[in-house]
Amino acid sequence: MNYFSSNFKLGILGGGQLGKMLLYDTRKFDIYTCVLEANNDAPCKMACNEFHLGDLMNYDAVYNFGKQVDVLTIEIENVNVDALEALEKEGIKVYPASNTLRTIQNKATQKLFYVDNDLPTAPFSRFAFTSEITEAIERESLLFPFVWKCAQFGYDGTGVKIVRSMTDLENLPSVECITETLVPFKNELAVIVARNASGDTKTYPVVEMEFHPEANQVEYVICPARISEDVAKKATDIALKTSLAFNHVGLLAVEMFQTLDDQILINEVAPRPHNSGHHTIESSYTSQFEQHIRAILNLPLGRTDSKVGGVMVNLVGAEGYTGDVVYEHIETIMKMDGVTPHIYGKKQTRPFRKMGHVTIVNENLDEARKIAEQVKNTIKVISE
Repeated sequence: MNYFSSNFKLGILGGGQLGKMLLYDTRKFDIYTCVLEANNDAPCKMACNEFHLGDLMNYDAVYNFGKQVDVLTIEIENVNVDALEALEKEGIKVYPASNTLRTIQNKATQKLFYVDNDLPTAPFSRFAFTSEITEAIERESLLFPFVWKCAQFGYDGTGVKIVRSMTDLENLPSVECITETLVPFKNELAVIVARNASGDTKTYPVVEMEFHPEANQVEYVICPARISEDVAKKATDIALKTSLAFNHVGLLAVEMFQTLDDQILINEVAPRPHNSGHHTIESSYTSQFEQHIRAILNLPLGRTDSKVGGVMVNLVGAEGYTGDVVYEHIETIMKMDGVTPHIYGKKQTRPFRKMGHVTIVNENLDEARKIAEQVKNTIKVISE
């Protein structure tokens, strides 16, 4: 099929920043794009060929949108999977597939999938309601501390809490959830695996993620991770094994813990471009976004190695500011060597909302990390 400068249509479910960055590359290749999104001010609106308003969880909205395109992909997991399944049966190519999404959307089924496929993950228990956790603690079948995660619709630190005592349970919603043993770890790592429909597979170098202690959001992504070759190989092998188990097409970001004794445990996966791969736009031969397009269109995959060391800093809304966004001191960071800001196009800021990211590239990774800290301490996302 001719994808370029033709009447081929690529559909994207979700209109956020990941979609916007995918559209950098569809525009480069002149691929016609249609986006479905519920928010009329979404970042994708300015960059796609057709913008459709609709609820991603609504069966009819997703089904009717999908009927108009040749290949359908996602930039967010929370979409109506039943509609995707119906579209697949009618011959629309959907990547990632509906069964992959169905497994990943629910953290309990995702964890069971790891167990069934002999993939290493932290021990866990599942509960129909948060209220049942209290009984498990009283019976001593669950011990403090543990991690609580709502089974569905959590993202970027929402729906996750470390529970050290009964009081930590007090304000949690009573929903289907899992609890995980709190694993002491040295590092949080991630590997992005790209796979096309022909089964060709490539992995990006292992990255290391530094988290914000309160917001439970990634603060820095460092590539390559500062780990031994042995650990890097172990993480890459587990990511490849995970990709094979899902038999996915597109990108699969596998987030992992490196334990104190250098075991690798899977935390969770995302079947789409991922925050841990944003640095690839500047630091890699092929960005994760271009690679996703290559994979879902069954084109040859691009080189995944890095041209240069990269560190990414997330730009999130500062605490105490809500309203029309202002990027304070952006000119100052642009004076720094190797610094590239990406602004997502969200007009309204609020505390901890992801508003953009900044990539820092440098031949010396320690230097890049130092500049990243300067960037973090200089630019502020505030409101007028």
